[in-house]
Parts: sequence; structure tokens; C-alpha cells
Amino acid sequence: MDAIIRNIDPARLERERRPDSDSGGIHASVPTTGTTGFSDTFLFMHRMITLDEAQRERERILPPGATGPTGGPYKLLRTQVLQRLSQLSANSVAILSASSGEGKTLTAINLAIAVAADIGHTALLVDLDLRHPSIARRLGFQPTTGIEDCLQGRRPVFEPMVKIEGYERLTVLPARAGIGQSSELLATQRTAELMQELRARYHNRVIIFDLPPVLEADDALTFSRQVQCGLFVVAEGRSEREAITRSLALLEKLPIIGTVLNRSQCAY
Repeated sequence: MDAIIRNIDPARLERERRPDSDSGGIHASVPTTGTTGFSDTFLFMHRMITLDEAQRERERILPPGATGPTGGPYKLLRTQVLQRLSQLSANSVAILSASSGEGKTLTAINLAIAVAADIGHTALLVDLDLRHPSIARRLGFQPTTGIEDCLQGRRPVFEPMVKIEGYERLTVLPARAGIGQSSELLATQRTAELMQELRARYHNRVIIFDLPPVLEADDALTFSRQVQCGLFVVAEGRSEREAITRSLALLEKLPIIGTVLNRSQCAY
């Protein structure tokens, strides 16, 4: 696999900082397959879970350190994402797709692992696919509280967070179960305040949000006001051009830092 990145001029970066920004940026192909004060682990002593190796391989999740045969493309994607975030003075990115089944959740998980493998950063992976949350299931655990409980004001935001044994500098904020009227919940002032708190707490932390498909609910469009940029995932042979175009038009005010091509059959 390989990755190609376009050069971006300063004028374009300035446009991406503004609400009426154009989109563009990373084009990457990926396979389908600290110290105190640096990480929230030391402050809250989050629940520690163990990711079974068979579960990890079944779900095509990267091992600790983003090693292994599929680690390279994700590390390349990570470096490009970190560069774009730095250029935008941003630390949060939404992983998006037009429709389901295009690999956005796997991309979100493995990108978070790759970011956490960089010794200069920590990563917070947040499951905001509140209609069909799947990150906890893919990681092999059942949360007792979830981010939906925090957004509804019933729990402090650190309570549902978990750490994964062996994955240093990675924290997961899961959703517990699917809920109705999720977009209304994402539109509340409580959500805006919580997202601001997450972005401001640690300057070295990158927050990666997994959102529902753009065309299957209005959640992604609603939440786009609370995240600083997006990374769009498309699946070769599955994603339809019209669906991608329509999704990007709906998200026209969100800077899109690039696209990830999933399930690519290209040989390099």
C-alpha cells in the first residue's frame, strides 16, 4: 500500500480555518485489514481492559505500537493527519463516510492506535456513532457507562473512559448502547461544553471521533460544528461517486483534511 499527499498552500490553509472552507488534502490507501500531566491515565486511573489477540486479529486491529504488516500504511496516514492538524492548529478530527460498511470505524480505531504510537502524542478515541456504536464490541468489552450518559448529564466524562493493556497513550471513550434521537443529543449545549473540555484538557492529545455515516442520519452534520476537521473514508468498489459528492456538499463548512481509500486493489 502507499499514500499520496497533495501540497497545500498558505491561502488554502487559511480558507480551511474559515467556516466556508473548501475541502482537500490527504489521499491515502490503507489495508482493510508518559509522564504525569501528559496523559489522563494518571489523573483518573481509568478501567484497564485486555484485548484478546484472537479478537484483535478477527477485527483487523493493529497491535500495540501500530506494528505488524499493516502498521506502515496507518503510520503514514497518522503522520499526514498530524501535519494537517498542526497546520490548522487543531487537535480533533471526525472520521466520516457516506454510507455504512466503508471501513470508517476500523480506520478510526487504527488511526488512534497509530497516533498513540507517536511518543509526542496521546490519542482519545470517541465512539459517537450513537445509533449503532461498535468500538467497544470490536475491542471485546462491554461498557457499563458510555459517552451518551455523559452527554445526558448523568456521568462525568472521565467515568466511561478505558485504557487497553499494552496500548500506552491511548484512551477509549465508548458508547454503551444505541439510542434514539441521537442528533438532538449532539445538538445540545451540554455536548458543546463537553467537546470544548475534551479539546482543551491536554495539548498533546488528538481526539478521534467515529461518527455515523453522513447520508444515513443527520448526526454527522449536527456534530460538524463541534469538531475542527474531518477525514473521509471511501471503499473501492463500494462507495458511489454521487453519495460521496452529496456527503461533501452537506459538510461544506467542515474542513476535510483528506480522504482514505479503503479496500484498494492497487499494487505498488
